[in-house]
Amino acid sequence: AVAAASFSPPGRAVVDAVRRTIGVEHAAPALFRLPAPGRLLVSGAGGTWVVAADGSKRRLGDDGQASWSPHGLFVVVAGGDALAAVEPAHGTVHWTLSRPGVLFPRWGGARADTRIAYLSAGHLRVVAGDGTGDVELARAARVAPAWQPERHVVAYATRYGSVAVVDVDSRAVLAVHAARGVRELAWSPDGKQLVAVTPEFVQIWKSGGPQLMLRLAGVQAIAFARDGRLALLHGRNVFVYGANEAGNVFSAPGRLAGLAWSPNGRWLVTSLPSADQWIFVGGRRLRAVLNIERQFGGPVSLDGWVPGT
Repeated sequence: AVAAASFSPPGRAVVDAVRRTIGVEHAAPALFRLPAPGRLLVSGAGGTWVVAADGSKRRLGDDGQASWSPHGLFVVVAGGDALAAVEPAHGTVHWTLSRPGVLFPRWGGARADTRIAYLSAGHLRVVAGDGTGDVELARAARVAPAWQPERHVVAYATRYGSVAVVDVDSRAVLAVHAARGVRELAWSPDGKQLVAVTPEFVQIWKSGGPQLMLRLAGVQAIAFARDGRLALLHGRNVFVYGANEAGNVFSAPGRLAGLAWSPNGRWLVTSLPSADQWIFVGGRRLRAVLNIERQFGGPVSLDGWVPGT
């Protein structure tokens, strides 16, 4: 009944009232500014957007998936059968590449020598940051690949219940780790830890150290802060683990989705889809924003928060 009513103006008011009731109280009616410096990248049904610290928004196009380049100089976007590199300040398209069923573009490498990994028709492919030298590396599961910071080394989920780590220049397989049902991969900022989320575990492989396994079923998202702290999203809760911090930092009134750290590491942003809210968590501080779908033309994912230019 609520879904049907949402198509009429009075019905929309009812939906908005329900969302306010189940969301975080005292939420702002719109995103007026970010609580920390930097630029937030989001993408979804309404296209790809860059949000500045002052709350201003720039739409980069219709593409529904996006990723920052190292240091936030460019954005790679994907939609349908195309991949493109876009300048975030002006929306200028620098190059495009046509491939079938492009998914999960991820930009990595060093500032002056970058690579983009993406999936196409069930295969992991890599292209240089200038759009040249596109190659197929391997068959892969439907999971976003992850770049080791400042290196041309990528981790991806195979179709055979494992995570492979590959040097994309030499194509040498550097490691293969057993991990079934991988949902998400992430490297620590120093490149010494690789984390995989599976249905029952959070698995951590340390360079030169033992494998760690945290039995925590149902983790939806993970994100590293620049200082190495790891945030995990589990149902209605956000947990943070680090040298001087460990435990639950926020519990929501509903199921959360997505995570991103501010560049200064003082704030986390997540979303509460049932209330159409973004929630910013900064220690004991809490800020919520309403009407996200209205501002961005539909649901969006949180694709990274980088320093301003």
